[in-house]
Amino acid sequence: KIREACRVAREAGYRYLWIDSCCIDKTSSSEQTESINSMYLWYGRAGLCYAYLADVPSGKNPHEPYSAFRSSRWHKRGWTLQELIAPSGVTFLADDWTEIGGKHTLFELIEEITGIPYQALLHVKSLGEFSVAQRLSWAAQRQTTREEDRAYSLLGIFNIYMPTLYGEGSRAFRRLQEEIVRRIPDLSLFAW
Repeated sequence: KIREACRVAREAGYRYLWIDSCCIDKTSSSEQTESINSMYLWYGRAGLCYAYLADVPSGKNPHEPYSAFRSSRWHKRGWTLQELIAPSGVTFLADDWTEIGGKHTLFELIEEITGIPYQALLHVKSLGEFSVAQRLSWAAQRQTTREEDRAYSLLGIFNIYMPTLYGEGSRAFRRLQEEIVRRIPDLSLFAW
């Protein structure tokens, strides 16, 4: 996977590639906290974000009603929400590393799949122009391996910095809600 990602990036003219699963030292809690709190910013500054969809075969029309692209696990993972929204460009890659399309060409389909308005996907509006409840709804059907990551994967979506404490379970989401209430004057959180 790493070799193929490097090849694709190199062929596109990029000299550097950052892969979250490789580039974050999970044995250091301070580095992990800093990385998790910075990922949205890093994705936003990236020249391009590649989204590798291992469960999507190449050569298939992503717009077909029951396409593998529509049902890809990538659209259901918690951490991929910020990977989709933060960068100005996202290129989706099929299981054989061929290009499926980009966020700018597939935005209507992505909006249909994820419920995220194209204005957020394409940065027509800032995230602050969407209610807290609406932003939370984008993550509602997404899954994370660790319970705490349901909250941590949303830090950048709300521009919130908070320490990561793996082992705290559902308390992480309560802490996120408390930070949102403290920093964002939007009562729609209480509808959540």
